[in-house]
Amino acid sequence: MSIDHPSIDLPQLRHIISGLREGVILVDTAQRIRWANDAALRMHGVEAVTDLGKDVDAYRERFQLRYRNNHRLDRGDYPLDRVLAGEAFDEVVVEVVPAGSEDARWIHEVRSLVIGDEQGRPDLLVLVIQDVSLRFEAEQRFERTFNVNPAPAVILRLSDQRYVKVNQGFLDLTGYQRDEVLGRSLYDIDVLKDAADLDTAKERIREGRTVPQMQADLDLPDGGRKLVIVAGQPVELDDEPCMLFSFADLEPRRQAENELRHSEERFVTTFRLAPVAMAITTRDDLAVCDTNDAFHQLSGWSSDETMGQRMAALRLFEDGGFLKQACEMLAERSDFRSLDARVRTKEGAITDCLVSAAAIPLRRDTCILWVVQDIHARRHNELELIGAIEAVMQDTNWFSRSVVEKLANLRNPHGTARPVETSELTRREKEVLSLLCEGGDDATIARELGVSRNTLRNHVARVYAKIGVNRRAQAILWARERGYPLQRPIK
Repeated sequence: MSIDHPSIDLPQLRHIISGLREGVILVDTAQRIRWANDAALRMHGVEAVTDLGKDVDAYRERFQLRYRNNHRLDRGDYPLDRVLAGEAFDEVVVEVVPAGSEDARWIHEVRSLVIGDEQGRPDLLVLVIQDVSLRFEAEQRFERTFNVNPAPAVILRLSDQRYVKVNQGFLDLTGYQRDEVLGRSLYDIDVLKDAADLDTAKERIREGRTVPQMQADLDLPDGGRKLVIVAGQPVELDDEPCMLFSFADLEPRRQAENELRHSEERFVTTFRLAPVAMAITTRDDLAVCDTNDAFHQLSGWSSDETMGQRMAALRLFEDGGFLKQACEMLAERSDFRSLDARVRTKEGAITDCLVSAAAIPLRRDTCILWVVQDIHARRHNELELIGAIEAVMQDTNWFSRSVVEKLANLRNPHGTARPVETSELTRREKEVLSLLCEGGDDATIARELGVSRNTLRNHVARVYAKIGVNRRAQAILWARERGYPLQRPIK
């Protein structure tokens, strides 16, 4: 390309085109576009200088310029207009939209340069253009990613330590509003409050280096605090060094740990005060970790004597195979309840017990909780009572009918939900029940009572319903356990 201008010499030309990566457009004082280098042409998507337009007015018709906020440049605001007006400017960023299009195709960063003649008067006006489309596209991608990223994040400008960007995740995490964060300083909203390694974090921020992950407490606008993990990564934003802080919310974990600690405290209190013997052992080798006072009273072993000892070494159970059976049941279903066992005390005495066990989480380990209930006295009393009932039931004719009925109910506690006594039967129902025990058939009993067979069946059905049976044999067994057949009432 040639430049037809008398005042341009070779040194000036070299000065203008020294940066070949930048686009250069020359305009004379008459507003005519005199020359452009290849880079400038590529940045406008044309092949010749004439495609830019013969003058500034033609350039405006062929290319619409607007600022990054979509504000369209009017006449006089174009960089060509401003340089013609003698204005010096640097790093003006505009979007370039070709005529007939709605979308920006390029983003230019423009600066001005004025070349004067020997008398110092403006002779040539120069626009130096740099295509920054890729840079701004990358920034746009970063902006979109930053905003939609669910991980809470803020960006701190290092020069003045003020927040220049904040995403929705951080606002949701803390409860701040966007305008309460932007423009505030690190001292106003301290994201490193009580950081685990605060000195290292401050040093890395001063040096613009990565801040390693560390725990910190964020102050919330409502006066509360939130435990987080914070980390910082150096980034550049608008050519300024910044620090991107990202966060992970640890508050649910802290709350869970507090709840677990309180739960364990409640468990320990209950464990200590329980009137039933309890012990906690490891899961694998059944080594004793803890015992309560009731266990010491039952077994005769002290806490110091049992701590760390294996259950097998204590020889706590008379049956040597009990522990093996218990472990098999725990491995199969992680707990069992009320297993009969004979427990040996430290002195060698034997007592009847019911043993229950379950695997429980404790201090981040899995342990076994053993519950040993002493039933020796209860079982002894039950055996005595059963013996007394058996003796009484051998001959109930001389014994009080109501006492016999109560003893029979005690002997069979798993029968009806509410035991029925003969006192609840009517006189006629007692007669029917007595005749049933004597073995008479329906016809014989009906004649004896002087009623029809249908009436008899109704009486029998009511008796069955009251005593909770549905067959004659069951009714006879129920009645004989209560002293039937009785002497029939006198009519």
